[in-house]
Amino acid sequence: MLDTPHPPAAAAPAADHDAPPARLGLWTAVVALGGLLFGFDTGVISGALLFIRTDFGLDSFEEGAVISTLLLGAAVGALGSGRPADRFGRKKVLAAIALTFTVGLLAAVLAHGFVMLLAARAVLGLAVGGASTVVPLYLAEIAPPRLRGRLVTANQILLTVGILVSYLINLWFAGSADWRAMFAVGLVPSVAMLLGTLAIPESPEWLRGRTARTPAGSLSAPGTRPALVIGVTLAAVQQFGGINSVIYYAPSIMSRAGLPAADSITYSVAIGAVNVAATVAAVPLIDRAGRRPLLLFSLGGMALALVALGVALGLPSGPVTNAAALCCMVGYVAAFAVGLGPVFWILAAELFPPESRARGGAVCALVNWTANLVVGQLFLPAADLVGESRVFWFFAAVSAGAVVFVVRKVPETKNRSLADVQRDLAAVS
Repeated sequence: MLDTPHPPAAAAPAADHDAPPARLGLWTAVVALGGLLFGFDTGVISGALLFIRTDFGLDSFEEGAVISTLLLGAAVGALGSGRPADRFGRKKVLAAIALTFTVGLLAAVLAHGFVMLLAARAVLGLAVGGASTVVPLYLAEIAPPRLRGRLVTANQILLTVGILVSYLINLWFAGSADWRAMFAVGLVPSVAMLLGTLAIPESPEWLRGRTARTPAGSLSAPGTRPALVIGVTLAAVQQFGGINSVIYYAPSIMSRAGLPAADSITYSVAIGAVNVAATVAAVPLIDRAGRRPLLLFSLGGMALALVALGVALGLPSGPVTNAAALCCMVGYVAAFAVGLGPVFWILAAELFPPESRARGGAVCALVNWTANLVVGQLFLPAADLVGESRVFWFFAAVSAGAVVFVVRKVPETKNRSLADVQRDLAAVS
């Protein structure tokens, strides 16, 4: 079915690929606040829940529900953001996402019981899922080919900064046990994003498709299938490679390795800092070295670090093995952040043709969030059942298998127009 386009004269101003760097940087900063809020809202609960548990008298099931509700909401938000972004434009959907972040954070700050907090987390999940789809999509579409990787990576940088900021905020307010203030800090970037999206231009790729009366493309179309296979596979690998098991459970892993984990928030801050530093290091490499080399280096490094971590956790606890386990964890996070972390989101925004780009990215994000939920829920039971070493070796096997997949299936997209990338994919379908 054809989607009736708006007349070109009524369309919002388009972003210019040759816009001055300062203007392009401003648009990127505004939109990438969605990435910061993505990271902040997924990370802040780790410290806030310590005090919410006491205030609301939550049992273990309710604690798990507070965490998993955001992940479920994110899966729904990711899938549900694709069609609106295609129909109404990227700019309007980004403004709606910013508004949803603001409403969800206000609801969390004002929550007076478990049910209201659960509703607030569900609303935040919708915003997080929408941001994970539409933010990298918009950035890829406004960027000139030579800068596309860097601009989309800005979203991943702010995502990791958001996680780190949430840990620091948790640490700051831990002494006063003020979990409402922890959530309230997030209102600053959410309101800034909401106001900023009113001033950004519309995506030129979206406007071009509307003007040309491009029909809505099917994700099962022959030219789209290779992009879908690559995007969905990397989405699953990003989670089944174990990253959020380390991010979510780092203090627990270190404690079981024999290291003191009383100050769990401080450990989280250290892991978060490594995550940010390695993602920043990826920025000059994304458009210089290319997507494929970074993916191969990242996945290979992850596999080696996970094998070594599994070995270290299987040895008797002691100063040497404990330090080795910690170093392996840090090395693993760094390997992920310099490659697979940002490159997956870049490719999800680059590979699909214009008429199905938003929906293709939405499906990739849906798979990513669903896998995130599965791994987050099963990691500790699996570790108790078969031992942490074997779980990390499973993650290593996934990472090693992904190396073969990248070599055989993933094209290089650096310094290439989106049209050229899709033409090559269509040729091999």
